[in-house]
Amino acid sequence: MKFLLGKKEEMTQIYDANGFAQPVTVLSVGDLVVTQVKTEEKDGYSAVQCGFGTKNSKNINKPIRGHIKDLGDFRYLKEFRTEKDETLSVGDTISNTFQEGDKVTVSSISKGKGFQGVVKRHGFGGGRRSHGQKHSEREPGSIGAGGVQRVLKGTRMAGRMGSDRVTVKNLKVVHVDVEGNKLYIKGAIPGRRGTLVEIFG
Repeated sequence: MKFLLGKKEEMTQIYDANGFAQPVTVLSVGDLVVTQVKTEEKDGYSAVQCGFGTKNSKNINKPIRGHIKDLGDFRYLKEFRTEKDETLSVGDTISNTFQEGDKVTVSSISKGKGFQGVVKRHGFGGGRRSHGQKHSEREPGSIGAGGVQRVLKGTRMAGRMGSDRVTVKNLKVVHVDVEGNKLYIKGAIPGRRGTLVEIFG
């Protein structure tokens, strides 16, 4: 399985070989450095932990510093599940191997929208604008049958919206900028500018 980390930059459009405009999200990617290898014998599962990005060394605490040693000053540490016979060791570098036309799966944290009502959060229709209703245009209305004396679990109500881990599958790599270390992936990817994006092939 191929995997990579990148940062979301922006959305734009590029033209394919047939002259059609393709809406793409631009990801700034870079090399990953293996900081830890987990095995089924020792840890119960196979995985590799990778470091990505740079950070001021004075802002890295001592436990992390002792863990990554002199491999680099990484801003992010992410773990990826691997096959049992994966031949990777600490200090190895994982580079971009994605090609144009590849189908990828991306995961990232969506934009946080704060405390929102039911109309925005769940798509409720709100109350009618007639028959004397005054301030109920965006209210949730009834939340269930009476006599239960509690709110039933799973009831859709107002609350925090966004800041969730979202995975989007079957996105197409439209263009690879090798010199600029950028991936152009067709479609929208969750998150704001600067969001860390996990890319799986």
